[in-house]
Amino acid sequence: MHELSVCLSILDQVRSIAADRNANSVQRIELRIGPLSGVEADLLRNAWPMASAGTIAVDADLVIDEADIVVRCGTCGAETPATANRLVCGDCGDFHTSVISGDEMILQRVELETD
Repeated sequence: MHELSVCLSILDQVRSIAADRNANSVQRIELRIGPLSGVEADLLRNAWPMASAGTIAVDADLVIDEADIVVRCGTCGAETPATANRLVCGDCGDFHTSVISGDEMILQRVELETD
Protein backbone atom coordinates (compact mmCIF):
# COMPACT_ATOMS: atom_id res chain seq x y z
CA MET A 1 0.00 0.00 0.00
CA HIS A 2 1.45 3.31 -1.17
CA GLU A 3 -0.12 5.28 1.68
CA LEU A 4 1.79 3.28 4.30
CA SER A 5 5.09 4.45 2.82
CA VAL A 6 3.71 8.01 2.76
CA CYS A 7 2.84 7.70 6.47
CA LEU A 8 6.36 6.47 7.22
CA SER A 9 7.82 9.44 5.34
CA ILE A 10 5.60 11.85 7.29
CA LEU A 11 6.71 10.18 10.53
CA ASP A 12 10.37 10.72 9.59
CA GLN A 13 9.69 14.44 9.21
CA VAL A 14 7.67 14.58 12.43
CA ARG A 15 10.36 12.71 14.41
CA SER A 16 12.97 15.15 13.14
CA ILE A 17 10.84 18.14 14.16
CA ALA A 18 10.15 16.59 17.58
CA ALA A 19 13.85 15.84 18.15
CA ASP A 20 14.86 19.41 17.21
CA ARG A 21 12.46 20.74 19.85
CA ASN A 22 13.12 18.11 22.53
CA ALA A 23 9.48 17.00 22.50
CA ASN A 24 8.15 14.16 24.62
CA SER A 25 5.25 13.37 22.32
CA VAL A 26 3.36 14.51 19.25
CA GLN A 27 -0.23 15.56 19.94
CA ARG A 28 -1.51 16.52 16.49
CA ILE A 29 -0.38 16.39 12.86
CA GLU A 30 -2.14 18.46 10.21
CA LEU A 31 -1.78 17.71 6.51
CA ARG A 32 -3.19 19.36 3.40
CA ILE A 33 -3.76 16.90 0.56
CA GLY A 34 -5.11 17.64 -2.90
CA PRO A 35 -7.01 15.13 -5.03
CA LEU A 36 -4.27 15.27 -7.70
CA SER A 37 -1.47 14.47 -5.22
CA GLY A 38 -1.65 10.73 -5.78
CA VAL A 39 -2.46 10.14 -2.10
CA GLU A 40 -5.89 8.95 -0.95
CA ALA A 41 -6.81 10.67 2.32
CA ASP A 42 -8.99 7.78 3.55
CA LEU A 43 -6.28 5.20 2.86
CA LEU A 44 -3.75 7.44 4.63
CA ARG A 45 -6.02 7.61 7.69
CA ASN A 46 -6.34 3.82 7.66
CA ALA A 47 -2.57 3.30 7.40
CA TRP A 48 -1.72 5.82 10.12
CA PRO A 49 -2.29 3.58 13.21
CA MET A 50 -0.03 0.87 11.81
CA ALA A 51 2.69 3.33 10.77
CA SER A 52 2.68 5.31 14.03
CA ALA A 53 2.60 2.30 16.39
CA GLY A 54 5.53 2.42 18.79
CA THR A 55 6.60 5.93 17.76
CA ILE A 56 6.56 9.33 19.44
CA ALA A 57 3.39 10.05 17.41
CA VAL A 58 1.43 6.94 18.41
CA ASP A 59 -1.29 9.00 20.13
CA ALA A 60 -1.26 11.93 17.71
CA ASP A 61 -4.43 13.03 15.99
CA LEU A 62 -3.98 12.96 12.23
CA VAL A 63 -6.02 15.78 10.70
CA ILE A 64 -6.28 15.96 6.92
CA ASP A 65 -7.52 19.05 5.11
CA GLU A 66 -8.55 18.03 1.61
CA ALA A 67 -7.63 20.80 -0.84
CA ASP A 68 -9.78 21.82 -3.78
CA ILE A 69 -8.48 21.88 -7.33
CA VAL A 70 -7.91 25.40 -8.69
CA VAL A 71 -6.53 26.22 -12.14
CA ARG A 72 -5.14 29.40 -13.68
CA CYS A 73 -6.08 30.02 -17.28
CA GLY A 74 -3.27 30.77 -19.72
CA THR A 75 -5.69 32.60 -22.01
CA CYS A 76 -7.79 34.85 -19.76
CA GLY A 77 -5.78 34.65 -16.52
CA ALA A 78 -8.74 33.64 -14.37
CA GLU A 79 -8.28 31.36 -11.36
CA THR A 80 -11.24 29.02 -11.10
CA PRO A 81 -12.23 25.74 -9.44
CA ALA A 82 -11.89 22.60 -11.54
CA THR A 83 -12.38 18.87 -11.23
CA ALA A 84 -9.82 16.11 -11.63
CA ASN A 85 -11.20 15.03 -14.98
CA ARG A 86 -11.89 18.53 -16.31
CA LEU A 87 -9.00 20.95 -15.79
CA VAL A 88 -10.49 23.73 -17.91
CA CYS A 89 -11.04 27.41 -17.17
CA GLY A 90 -14.34 28.01 -15.43
CA ASP A 91 -14.63 31.47 -17.02
CA CYS A 92 -13.74 31.06 -20.70
CA GLY A 93 -13.69 27.26 -21.04
CA ASP A 94 -10.14 27.12 -22.41
CA PHE A 95 -8.03 24.03 -21.69
CA HIS A 96 -4.69 25.90 -21.50
CA THR A 97 -4.57 25.91 -17.72
CA SER A 98 -2.07 25.37 -14.93
CA VAL A 99 -2.94 23.69 -11.65
CA ILE A 100 -2.28 26.11 -8.77
CA SER A 101 -3.94 24.05 -6.03
CA GLY A 102 -5.01 20.46 -5.66
CA ASP A 103 -1.80 18.58 -6.44
CA GLU A 104 -0.08 19.22 -3.11
CA MET A 105 0.61 17.23 0.02
CA ILE A 106 1.84 19.56 2.73
CA LEU A 107 2.74 18.98 6.36
CA GLN A 108 1.02 22.10 7.68
CA ARG A 109 1.39 21.82 11.43
CA VAL A 110 2.77 19.61 14.17
CA GLU A 111 1.68 20.07 17.78
CA LEU A 112 4.21 18.80 20.31
CA GLU A 113 4.32 18.25 24.06
CA THR A 114 7.52 19.23 25.82
CA ASP A 115 8.65 19.37 29.45
